Amino acid sequence: MKKVVVIGAGHGGVQVAASLRDEGFEGEIVLISEEKELPYQKPPLSKGFLQGKQTEVSILFRSEQYYVSNAIDLRLGVTIASINPKENYISTVNGEKIDFTYLILATGAANRKLRFDGKEPKNVYYLRTLSDAKWIGQQLESANNVVIVGGGFIGLELAALAVEKGKKVTVIEAQSRLMERVLPEVISKVFYETHIQKGAKVYLGACVNGIQDNGDVVLSTGEALPSDLILAGIGVIPETQLAKEAGIICENGIVVNELQQTSIPNIYAIGDVANHYNPFAKKNLRLESVQNAVDQAKTAAAHILGKAVPYNAVPWFWTFQYHLKLQMAGISLGYDDYVVRGDTASGKFSIYYYKEGKLIGVDSLNKPADHLNARKLLELGIHPAKEEIRDLSLSLKELVSVS
Repeated sequence: MKKVVVIGAGHGGVQVAASLRDEGFEGEIVLISEEKELPYQKPPLSKGFLQGKQTEVSILFRSEQYYVSNAIDLRLGVTIASINPKENYISTVNGEKIDFTYLILATGAANRKLRFDGKEPKNVYYLRTLSDAKWIGQQLESANNVVIVGGGFIGLELAALAVEKGKKVTVIEAQSRLMERVLPEVISKVFYETHIQKGAKVYLGACVNGIQDNGDVVLSTGEALPSDLILAGIGVIPETQLAKEAGIICENGIVVNELQQTSIPNIYAIGDVANHYNPFAKKNLRLESVQNAVDQAKTAAAHILGKAVPYNAVPWFWTFQYHLKLQMAGISLGYDDYVVRGDTASGKFSIYYYKEGKLIGVDSLNKPADHLNARKLLELGIHPAKEEIRDLSLSLKELVSVS
């Protein structure tokens, strides 16, 4: 009997197990998680969960009974020590061997850590797991001065949450504007101005030089910022150690083909850890998103079941901060022109990115209908003329339906 073992029970890991069962796989499925909690969704941790709007139960993917009913052997609190690709088994840190026919690596990514003189400060905290979220939630109850290092999605979501809890919040970002790596200036500006208006203090182009014993955060300018709680969101590093030690080719993650296979054909990688050729970006990259993990899981499951369905899903992402709902579709990296649809002053608009005359991505701020239509346009390969995008009398839904 065939046996699929999945290391990692995040969005990708749970989806691949579910897809296998949904599509008729009759072999064994083992789903392994280092965490002790039932598998849960991570995006709500920096949003609804820490806001108190969602509970531990509400963020679960599935109930415990689901795994039992679908014969998915869920193993919690288990850490894998090594992979033996020649003999097709993995070993746990406790010495248990688990054999496999197919292995899925859904190991995700770990937080990049702040370091000073090669050492990690003990009083800087990160959000990655449910345990992290619980701890941060407790600390926010008593903290007054909260310093956030990093002006990306996670850092700013935490900043917004802390501001709404009445805390004095300072955001420190090394780049010249917020979310600079993924957003154009016009959208960055909206988020910057909103955080300022809500009461946060934002330092741009600023670096942290160290943290004093009393918790003060020292900037490169010499300024010391008082803090009761320091949170950092400065990116992630793909969890590739197991793969590297097993001889699997890794480069900015685990390298996979269009079917999610690694350099060892019966071992797959999905989600944040997988470096794949993306047809929208037209280059190899890793995508850190729920959509990517879920769709790659479906591709891997299909291939195990004998169906070669290359991964080519439209990438999409989102972030919610205060009243701002930003939704992104496609990959806008490398664009050579863009068109704004709507009024930027209203806080409700979309930006359509073009490269060599073709639509490659759309960012929609408080315009969910634009986002859904953009995903459809990209999926169908429709490239509206720029004047059509500018024309607010023209319904984008019509462009999709006409096709």
